[in-house]
Amino acid sequence: MAADRFRLTLAQLNPVVGDIAGNAAKARSAWAEAKAAGADMLALTEMFITGYQTQDLILKRVFADATEAAILALAADCAEGPAIGIGGPARVGDRLHNAWWVLQGGKVVAKVLKHHLPNSDVFDEKRIFSPADVSGPYRIGPIRIGTPICEDAWHPDVAETLAETGAEILLVPNGSPYHRGKPNLRLNLMVARVVETGLPLVYLNMVGGQDDQVFDGSSMVLNPGGALAVQMPQFDTCLTHVDFTRGPEGWRAEPGMIAEIPRIWEADYRACVMGLQDYMAKTGFRRVVLGLSGGIDSAIVATIAADALGPENVRCVMLPSAYTSEHSLEDAGEVARNLGCRLDTVPIGGAQAAVGEALADLFADTEPGITEENVQSRLRGLMLMALSNKFGEMLLTTGNKSEVAVGYCTIYGDMNGGYNPIKDMYKTRVFETCRWRNDHHRPWMKGPAGAVIPERVITKPPSAELRPDQKDQDSLPPYEVLDAILEGLVDQELSVAEIVAQGYDHATVKRVEHLLYISEYKRFQSAPGVRLTPRAFWLDRRYPIANRFRDPG
Repeated sequence: MAADRFRLTLAQLNPVVGDIAGNAAKARSAWAEAKAAGADMLALTEMFITGYQTQDLILKRVFADATEAAILALAADCAEGPAIGIGGPARVGDRLHNAWWVLQGGKVVAKVLKHHLPNSDVFDEKRIFSPADVSGPYRIGPIRIGTPICEDAWHPDVAETLAETGAEILLVPNGSPYHRGKPNLRLNLMVARVVETGLPLVYLNMVGGQDDQVFDGSSMVLNPGGALAVQMPQFDTCLTHVDFTRGPEGWRAEPGMIAEIPRIWEADYRACVMGLQDYMAKTGFRRVVLGLSGGIDSAIVATIAADALGPENVRCVMLPSAYTSEHSLEDAGEVARNLGCRLDTVPIGGAQAAVGEALADLFADTEPGITEENVQSRLRGLMLMALSNKFGEMLLTTGNKSEVAVGYCTIYGDMNGGYNPIKDMYKTRVFETCRWRNDHHRPWMKGPAGAVIPERVITKPPSAELRPDQKDQDSLPPYEVLDAILEGLVDQELSVAEIVAQGYDHATVKRVEHLLYISEYKRFQSAPGVRLTPRAFWLDRRYPIANRFRDPG
């Protein structure tokens, strides 16, 4: 390698949690491309060899040992060619660390250990890893590289220490999951590190869905002053080569790929598609089934599924009862036809009558109500689970964040399912997402272009159709009011008084708060779903089920 030039290959890839051999094979393939391009080093992301996040899987000694063996084998196999930086666990004495291994010439030449362990939002690294002192820079050919691992770059101290101890560029491997607005947040933080140190910075992030989290890539290279030299795409796997040259003022990255980062509406929708796509692929499913009611939530879930898996892998099922309107039947049929998905019809009237007859003696002298309504939902869940079991199709559940928040959903009924692509999408955003999808089509969408969701599905008053002339607003505030209150209570953790001060009715806010708290047991048993915000239900927001606290405001 020339004394004043350094070629770094950045691999923005999609590892699979637990697939040590498969992840190592991806690393070898990327290394071969780097070698063919004359690169001096290949960089892979945080915890690449294991996939990310492993949660407590990493505590299994045999798993951690297998990852170290795979890294050492990778070093031996890739001895003749570029160096490799790869994320994986490292055991030092009786302590387990989140590490970045640097391989060159058939051996491990450096082992960087993570200093700051994130312990908020979806992260709980202090549970599984031990923090380490800041590792110093390492040399690859003519350049000294400092590597803050993910969270280490969100604080100024690690980067400053590396600069003070001789680092000439900063290379930051990440496992940073998506939430709305995350690319700008990362950019601002990395610019701060560049301004503080005066060094070029490489921010390398993985892509892919893992349970509720979606890693969106958006890797980038910044030169001193914060100038963007390279921007890799959001959500797409990608490999690119970055050339650094040394001049009188030090090392600088030459201009390279500049991919456009999508706007938030597209990014959210892409996250939903990728989350479902990878959840299916990584759990071994090919096809899905869902109840298509003629309403907006099931319509957008069917569309996400078609875009993720292809319409031929999506079975839609209409499950009419005596209360199902003719226009719901028509709308469900039109959605399925527009998408090119199969639509089956399974009436539940007979099953409903049989359940009613079986319980008639016990229910005698009582008034019909929510119990009978829930029987319908649970019968639909039963039918859909039967189809899922019989044909090996994963059942998708279709409740939006507004419904999941206040319990406007039936446990063991419409909550049945293995995955929920819109679990973190409030109802008001569902409406706008439908309009966005009707107006836009992208190459990564496997479903058809055009207005796939009929206008009537978007504009008609939402209804569960479990009793005559039922509307959601019979039981809930208008969704624009409900969602604003929920964003205050859930996303911002505001007090009742603070929300009332924004102009909302006190009794309404208190009622929503009550519904939110008493529905925790439902969320505890709900299907996982794509995380779109920093306050998604599950790891971001962990509340007790038995809870007597109510805001006195």
